[in-house]
Amino acid sequence: MSGVSSPCVLICVIDPRSGLCEGCLRTLQEIADWSRLSEAERLAIMAELPRRKIPPDRPGPPRH
Repeated sequence: MSGVSSPCVLICVIDPRSGLCEGCLRTLQEIADWSRLSEAERLAIMAELPRRKIPPDRPGPPRH
């Protein structure tokens, strides 16, 4: 997968409260779809990831 943008840092643990990967902050669906997304779609998701960071002393977003 050389040349494909990815936020993966090889810490693949899904937080049960937020449903986000603790390493890259993507959802399981985003991770599953990643190889099928266009580069523009991947970059759009990556631009959103910093806003998903949850301070350890605050509860995560509600799960759906």
